[in-house]
Amino acid sequence: MKLIRFGKAGDEKPGIQTPEGKMLDCSAFGSDWSEEFLGDEKGLKSLSDWLEANASSCPEVPKGERLGVPIHKPSKIMCVGLNYSLHAKESGMEVPKQPVLFMKSTTSLSGPYDPIIIPKNSKATDWEVELAIVIGKKATYVSEEKAMDHVFGYVLHNDVSERDFQLNQGGQWVKGKSCDTFAPLGPYLVSKDEIKDPHNLRLWLKVNGKTMQDSNTSDLVFNVPQLVSYISQYMTLLPGDIISTGTPAGVGMGLTPPTYLKEGDVVELGIEGLGISKQEVAAYKG
Repeated sequence: MKLIRFGKAGDEKPGIQTPEGKMLDCSAFGSDWSEEFLGDEKGLKSLSDWLEANASSCPEVPKGERLGVPIHKPSKIMCVGLNYSLHAKESGMEVPKQPVLFMKSTTSLSGPYDPIIIPKNSKATDWEVELAIVIGKKATYVSEEKAMDHVFGYVLHNDVSERDFQLNQGGQWVKGKSCDTFAPLGPYLVSKDEIKDPHNLRLWLKVNGKTMQDSNTSDLVFNVPQLVSYISQYMTLLPGDIISTGTPAGVGMGLTPPTYLKEGDVVELGIEGLGISKQEVAAYKG
């Protein structure tokens, strides 16, 4: 199942994308794609049964309608740093022996085609294509063997980062990761049954049509069950929580000379099976 949310920011409605590519308004189903729905073991089955009876009467989402974040109010965004060996190398850091964790504010979430806003006083706004895991069952002290039971599905994430804030302003990375619009998510949330192997997915990113990142999740240092299990040793993961699994080599910081986003740039990214998103870059206007 591919779950979408559409409409004006803050007033999105739930929907789905069919295998044929149609987007259907599922408001009449009576549930948003929230913690309650994603954590309900019978949620997807109920939706599937409802669609079997009602899909023909569901309104089609109007063409050109804005797509929003496909998850309704996730409680947190956990991110994993340096989780591709070549990205660690281009960052001048060693491949970690344990996952490097940091958080990203949920206020950074935006739709897959919303603009990226370069924040006030930014010097180095960068791009990062990432596979994100979405939790579907509360996870506390979960073993690697049972970790996949707690995964609902996957979503495309651009972990936009301000490198000066992240690395030169003291403290933790979160300051460079949490600016408004720094977490474009989607276009849709894909249930895990549609992704046969999350560890063999091509992911790529282009800036102004030029390919900057092109890799495969087979190069992850720590894989999906390892990350879910590891993070659950330190905090409870709730349905709808997002774990962004890290980015491959090819970020702006790693180029010679370093190259960062500027107003008017267009970022396009995708992951096999998870769709494509596209963001135009705009400057902050306070």
